[in-house]
Amino acid sequence: MECPRCGSCHNRKNGKKRGKQNHICCDCGRQFIDVYKPPRGYSDEIKQECLKMYVNGMGFRGIERVKNVHHTTIIHWVKRVGTQLADTPNSKEIPQVGELDELETFIGSKKNKIWLWTAVNHFTQGILAWVLGDRSSTTFQQLWNIVQCWQSYFYVTDGYPVYPCFVPDGDQIVSKTYMTRVENENTRLRHYLARLHRKTLCYSKTEEMLRYSVRLLLHYLKYRSVPLPA
Repeated sequence: MECPRCGSCHNRKNGKKRGKQNHICCDCGRQFIDVYKPPRGYSDEIKQECLKMYVNGMGFRGIERVKNVHHTTIIHWVKRVGTQLADTPNSKEIPQVGELDELETFIGSKKNKIWLWTAVNHFTQGILAWVLGDRSSTTFQQLWNIVQCWQSYFYVTDGYPVYPCFVPDGDQIVSKTYMTRVENENTRLRHYLARLHRKTLCYSKTEEMLRYSVRLLLHYLKYRSVPLPA
């Protein structure tokens, strides 16, 4: 048996430590045991598998039943990754035509409604900006502060009264027919995140977890990979 410090095979038994045989190196004096436990914690492969299952429609407890990883551990991984990511992946595209819409969900109870406001490019896939909050102009203004920098030719909306308060006259097109892109993106969010499914036992307990989950999903949809928790 070699000493883990100096590599010498000149060692002798030196009692027991917590029920395991202890040795001491006669050359350097290092004490060590026969067998060390493997490193604690889950492998990077298990972490990625759990996170990929999460952004493909499974809830935390469902993943727990399949992978035997406690649901609170998976929640912790989502939080850690969520803090690493920006709201949306980097994009240099400037939409000539933008689409704006709201997705309704709830937190904790169906009485506590919250809206996910989204903005997309009419001609390309992917959500470019989003905010969480109520359905008031105060919340939409946060999104508009981002969207107005695009200086798009037109903005397609569903005619909700908040939009005309911000979109300049003549720049808004009210038409559900031309909102297929943003509605498709919102449908993808509901499809991929269990907490956004309709009629499900999975739901958000906090706005923070919903925010982290959306960040993780948008990253996955663009790159088809999930980052490891730092």
